[in-house]
Amino acid sequence: MASEARLYRVALPMRIGFDHPAARRRTSDSLVLRLTVDDASGIGECAPRSYVTGETTGSVTEALQRVPLHALFGRLRTTPPIDLAAQLRAGGFESTFPELFAHTLGTAPGTNLVCLLETAVLDLLCRQLSIPIGELVAPGRPGLAYVPVSQVLDLSIGVEEFLDTRGPFHFVKVKASDDIERDVRTVAAIRHRLDADVPVMVDANMSWTPETSVPYARRLRAAGVDLVEEPLPRRSWADLRALRRATGVRVLLDESVCTAADARQAVAAEACDAVNVRVSKNGGLLASARLIEYARAEGLGFQIGVQVAETGPLINASRALALRSPDALTVEGGQSDRFFAETDAIVSPRPLVDRRTNTVVPVEGPGFGLVLTEEADRWTALTWADHGWQPPAVPALAPQLEESTR
Repeated sequence: MASEARLYRVALPMRIGFDHPAARRRTSDSLVLRLTVDDASGIGECAPRSYVTGETTGSVTEALQRVPLHALFGRLRTTPPIDLAAQLRAGGFESTFPELFAHTLGTAPGTNLVCLLETAVLDLLCRQLSIPIGELVAPGRPGLAYVPVSQVLDLSIGVEEFLDTRGPFHFVKVKASDDIERDVRTVAAIRHRLDADVPVMVDANMSWTPETSVPYARRLRAAGVDLVEEPLPRRSWADLRALRRATGVRVLLDESVCTAADARQAVAAEACDAVNVRVSKNGGLLASARLIEYARAEGLGFQIGVQVAETGPLINASRALALRSPDALTVEGGQSDRFFAETDAIVSPRPLVDRRTNTVVPVEGPGFGLVLTEEADRWTALTWADHGWQPPAVPALAPQLEESTR
């Protein structure tokens, strides 16, 4: 009976770039993990971003090599899948598998490390149980036939081209520039073209200051903005409360809310009206589902978002949440079909968006409904068997990342 793990460090070239105040991206930067037990495999993914959680693909790779995978495989072999699924739903991944994180000596493991392991385990269990991922993560919530997705205007494309080519529009997110005059003109142009019932949000990616935030928010509100996302440096609780009170602008938090503790602090400080739930940032599907339930209980709105340039499992993970969350403010849905050439795809079938309607539909098959393609092999970074982690016989391509932060 075989147990194997394979780690892929994926740096796919992007056909179109993506720019915003915190980063400039021209390649993907994800870790994909495949776990195999006998004839069943599960695949998971994380997309660490240093400006969000402080993690990188390098740091998560190092952390993964300290995880006792023999203990994980031992549990997967000795506990029936239906019992493990119930334990995971009840307590979450870290509580179900505490032995995997004993090496952290009381320090919480990084959210991306948990996400990478958890998504692979969930996919494996769902395949063994022959159920879709949504049934395991959000049981009792009926699935939707489709969900509309938002369109994001980043700094690599002009507003007129965006409006001419990216519709139909259900929700628009505008990535802020370093020029408030440009941002006001952008919001005004969008409002001029779109119906009033299409929400518009400006994402500042922590680029405003306490001094500029109030006048900026007032000007954008006058131009027609509905929300601002993460306007101030991370976890600026008092300044965020002051901004909301002074302007009446609704604030959605992203980088400030990575953990349940962050969410509780934000609520206690009256610092936000909504949160951005991203599976990788928030520590996996189970933690993301709990964050959504917390948001509902506190009367907060929530967006189901993505990290830019996710490559497969993460996209379908967030869509599984979205398809059981009719009350989400909006869903980003992933853009792998726009970012990457079909010949570079590492999963099949590709997670597509119906660009005629800008909607996504449920996946077919158990788990995330994906298998790795032969193209994934070129990104193999490490393999694990009983002897531990080993590099591949043929080294993977060195990721040529083009991300800069400021």
